[in-house]
Amino acid sequence: MEYYSLTLCEALRLLESGETTSVALTQSVLSRIESVESSVKAYLNIDKERAIQQAERADDLRSQGKGGPLCGIPLAVKDVLCTADFPTTCGSRILEHFTPPYNATVIEKLQKAGAIIIGKLSMDEFAMGSTNENCAFTVPENPWRQGYVAGGSSGGSAAAVAADECFAALGSDTGGSVRQPASLCGVVGMKPTYGRVSRYGLVAFASSLDQVGPLTKDVRDCALMMNVISGYDELDSTSINTSVPDYTLALERGLQGMRIGVPKEYFGDGLDSEVEAVVRKGIAMLEEMGAEVKEVTLPHTEYCVAVYYLIAPAEASSNLARYDGVRYSYRDTDAESLLDVYKQSRSKGFGDEVKRRILIGTYALSAGYYDAYYKKASQVRTLIKQDFEKVFQECDLIVSPVNPGPAWPLGEKSDDPLAMYLSDILTLSANLAGIPGLSVPCGFTTSGLPVGMQMQAAHFNEEVLLKAAYNLEQLAGIVNQKPAIGENK
Repeated sequence: MEYYSLTLCEALRLLESGETTSVALTQSVLSRIESVESSVKAYLNIDKERAIQQAERADDLRSQGKGGPLCGIPLAVKDVLCTADFPTTCGSRILEHFTPPYNATVIEKLQKAGAIIIGKLSMDEFAMGSTNENCAFTVPENPWRQGYVAGGSSGGSAAAVAADECFAALGSDTGGSVRQPASLCGVVGMKPTYGRVSRYGLVAFASSLDQVGPLTKDVRDCALMMNVISGYDELDSTSINTSVPDYTLALERGLQGMRIGVPKEYFGDGLDSEVEAVVRKGIAMLEEMGAEVKEVTLPHTEYCVAVYYLIAPAEASSNLARYDGVRYSYRDTDAESLLDVYKQSRSKGFGDEVKRRILIGTYALSAGYYDAYYKKASQVRTLIKQDFEKVFQECDLIVSPVNPGPAWPLGEKSDDPLAMYLSDILTLSANLAGIPGLSVPCGFTTSGLPVGMQMQAAHFNEEVLLKAAYNLEQLAGIVNQKPAIGENK
């Protein structure tokens, strides 16, 4: 077996036992990237020389009995996180040549833990999209089927993990952008509780919704990554000062007494029949392991898409106002006046989807329309949050599909923004309510495309998600299945 095909925890065990070195692991991953990246297209930036240097330092630390919990492990991060050693483009022409002067807090945490960051991963521009087709530079393809979407906006992160181009990755989730690509690419993806993981250095899309989360090969790896990136950060005003458990201790067998709710609204019209069949089979597995399953209702689900696509664009229009062509972003050199600098730099620097959302958001916040749109959406958001609170009084966990269908061909929905927005209907609510959500692989369609199960829990109950996902993973027995891309030996 090649080193690159190991899980993060398997690679750590080899390092700890002295059976391999960080240099060997890193060289294996870099070789894998060289072999399959032309098909996967997950990376925007890779620094091979720096990765090997970091690996050599990690091996020196281990030889001295030092190093953190991820010492010597090659990882990659979505290009929405500020990195002082790499450009941070957010998949946009407007930031094409921008290198931040500082690291995001989660990057600092990874480096303190000893991880090797080998590169930055492709994403929809400013995290706005569900397929990664909005990236200005490169569009990832699904490792399970070339020519199909990897999902978005963390499509590069999901594709890289699925294709064994890193041992784990970080993404960001504003409306499903970790969970949806994780489901489509057959990996584990978690959106933590809002405030659990620092947002400092995460380039903002919608500040009340954005959250950083891991994408991993299995649930144990996810728990370990959560151990490293979680915790209070005084640099982030939205960070919650609460204790962080050891998430790996939640991975116990058996679900006796766990109460699981299945929302009827998530199994309605528009859900692909094969996806429903796979997820219902997964629910039966949870029941087989001792969980008590009952149908529940989240009555305001039908308003989630409308609420999200008012709140998120409104916040985006405010956050993206900083890209004005004057400071660190792209500046149109043909502009003859200050007004032209603003207009032409933003018109040429932003892609169509970003401009569409800025226009929607600016309109929703404009005088005379704020109360009718943004304020009303915020009020309904509270009702959506209350729906979940009511269900969690009688259930420990809510399970459902992640996406209404499996991965689809690139370009199939590109000209229909509404169809793209509606595909997020099952994931948006977790961000609106601020609760944790996770996607775990639970099966495949008859044509071989992965299907994930979404699990959602009450605020700061990530341990419940990890325990249930771990048990499903063990019984489903599909964690070791790999896409046919390249040579997985």
